[in-house]
Amino acid sequence: MSSQVRLRLLPSARCLFDQPVQVKVEGLRSRQVVTMRARSTDEKGVVFSSSATYRADGSGKIDLLRDPSLSGSYVGVEPMGLLWSMKADALHKYFFKDNALQPHVVKFSVHEEGREDRMLAEVTNERLLIGNGVSRVPVKGRNFQGVLFTPPGDGPFPAVLDLSTFASEKRASLLSNKGFVVLAVPVYSDHPDNVKQTNLDHFKEAVDFLQQQPKVGSKGVGIVSQSKGGEIALSLAAFVPGVEATVWINGCSAVSLVPLYYENQQIIPPLLFDTNKMIHTESGASIIKYGLGNPLAEKNKGSLVPIEQAKGRFLFVAAEDDLSLDIKACMDQMVERLKHHGKENFETVRYPGAGHLMEPPYSPYCPSSFSGVISYVVLWGGEARAHAAAEVHLWSKMQEFFRTHLSCDAAQTKPKL
Repeated sequence: MSSQVRLRLLPSARCLFDQPVQVKVEGLRSRQVVTMRARSTDEKGVVFSSSATYRADGSGKIDLLRDPSLSGSYVGVEPMGLLWSMKADALHKYFFKDNALQPHVVKFSVHEEGREDRMLAEVTNERLLIGNGVSRVPVKGRNFQGVLFTPPGDGPFPAVLDLSTFASEKRASLLSNKGFVVLAVPVYSDHPDNVKQTNLDHFKEAVDFLQQQPKVGSKGVGIVSQSKGGEIALSLAAFVPGVEATVWINGCSAVSLVPLYYENQQIIPPLLFDTNKMIHTESGASIIKYGLGNPLAEKNKGSLVPIEQAKGRFLFVAAEDDLSLDIKACMDQMVERLKHHGKENFETVRYPGAGHLMEPPYSPYCPSSFSGVISYVVLWGGEARAHAAAEVHLWSKMQEFFRTHLSCDAAQTKPKL
């Protein structure tokens, strides 16, 4: 390594996962061209990496806030491009980073142009999922299991139920850093093939558990959901009291795959999935957008969730390049349904160029991976740059939505036991 070349991350090389860093290089030759690299290993041991070519200014400095990448994993001015453009050498890999207690570790480095073996400087970025003082407690109810994240301090704090398709702590822990009590609960705690029905009562138990937490001050709970979690979130909002604010991201407006039960009886029949309607591509990944029964078809209207029954607010989020389902059509249908019933309890946001897997900011973009729900490698859609920008915007929008509609009253906090 060159002793005079310095690679710095500002304001610090240690930060929260969703915080941007300013990447700066000093000590290069005037107008020197170098390759910047980022590298990280996920929880399954898969290595993800990115690279971009930059030209130093007249004083031998590079600043990713200011300077464009000339070639590589992305081009143009993208201050966090080295993070969101990381990908594995093999196709169809999703970056697994779900354990909140372990940081996302990224090695940034500067190399002579075209010479990966000639490293000029290196720095390690520790991106924490859980902030100082946030508590993480695994919980097991009678019919649900999850992980509870609670911010430091006495509160009162608003409460949010995070519904992910499979167990994941990333979004919940990061949201708790922002001052929310968050309970992360997966839709599937068993293999999807073994699940013959969804019991809404199990998720109602999670809502009740959240409301009983001593630091919770909101009069109701919020729900953030994505994909399969979306229909569960809509159903909770429609049937369960106390759901005040629901964020629905790239889900379905109907119940899918298995019937929905509540209080020991079936309340909504499902749309079924037909694997013969998938479109297989040369990459080995399939487009599943047309496999699920059309929720807008007249014959399927019994599978739609009656969201007009909801007392709380909705934020509907549609990635317009999602290849898993016609998300835009689902959202438009829900908006029309609410308007038809004289409801104005919703807002919408659309992201052109974004794909299905919308995550907290600066996650490596995933265009395709194995779907544990249908057991196929699938294309999720999206264009990396637009998708990354959408994730940054949505993360801020979601927090604003919850703060607006989950008001806290200090008098509502429960006495500590």
